[in-house]
Amino acid sequence: MDKHFLKKLGKNIKSKRQERKLTQDDLGVNGISRSMISLVEIAKTDITVSKLKIIADNLNLKVKDLFDFE
Repeated sequence: MDKHFLKKLGKNIKSKRQERKLTQDDLGVNGISRSMISLVEIAKTDITVSKLKIIADNLNLKVKDLFDFE
């Protein structure tokens, strides 16, 4: 697990969520929990592609947009 990469990913997801004025509870729907959102944002867990797809859908983004931090 690349902790540095996960931190940048989590920070980007949090930023995109806050830009949309959404809470972790708002984002944690459709098969992903608020606690999972929290753990991803603080880089305490790795995440599957299917969960990233759910997060992207909930943010009205494409999955590739979640990786737009480099």
